Amino acid sequence: MSPELTRAIAELVRTPVLLVAVDFDGVLAPIVSDPSQAAPLPESHDALVALAALPSTSVTVVSGRALDDLAALSKLPPEIHLVGSHGAEFDHGFGDLLTPGRLELRSRLRRELGHLAAGAEGVLLEPKPASVAVHVRNAPDSVATEILRAVMEGPGSWPGIQVTAGKKVLELAVISASKGTALDVLRERLGATAVFFAGDDVTDEKAFARLRKGDVGVKIGGGDTLAAYRLGTPEDMAALLHHLVAERSPRPT
Repeated sequence: MSPELTRAIAELVRTPVLLVAVDFDGVLAPIVSDPSQAAPLPESHDALVALAALPSTSVTVVSGRALDDLAALSKLPPEIHLVGSHGAEFDHGFGDLLTPGRLELRSRLRRELGHLAAGAEGVLLEPKPASVAVHVRNAPDSVATEILRAVMEGPGSWPGIQVTAGKKVLELAVISASKGTALDVLRERLGATAVFFAGDDVTDEKAFARLRKGDVGVKIGGGDTLAAYRLGTPEDMAALLHHLVAERSPRPT
């Protein structure tokens, strides 16, 4: 960690009620070619569990993955909050968010994306409760470019569809949500007086944009960012989480 980040953490841990929120892929779990095989680094898993056990400290994983998928892959205990679908899923049901009209639009979206992706090498569709993610990480560049263009000019332009672009992925949703809005909700619900947020993707920038004075934002990897601090890899993130545990833990009297 840089001296500046070390100092920022030292200030952050003194806040009365701390919220630690992190993305999953690329932050807790290294990026892998098969998304179904992603797993958090054991060191990060253990650090999150330790943080959640500290007084006046809440821990949340905020991911673009569907909530059920996130729970299955992260294998985190229930005291750690999970937020899926870029902030659209705070629990296992959407209630009245998925109205009959939105359910019909979701079905139409799935059908159209299925037609567009049929036979496209390396293209993976990931259906979620309120969206579909189009992954092109494993597609040849020419295929990826053509699929993303077709998606944006087709269903991505439909009324009622919200498009979120990430690294080698487009997510098309039938409801409006963002990690920034999710962070605001978490801050209010948990009564946090300061927030730590770490992310690696362009979708995390909406969360970085919601950070306030006294919060700490950390970008993992390269690329432009609104975060004030940066680390290189998920392994670096694991080390930072353990540093947070040590700094936030009550001192012996």
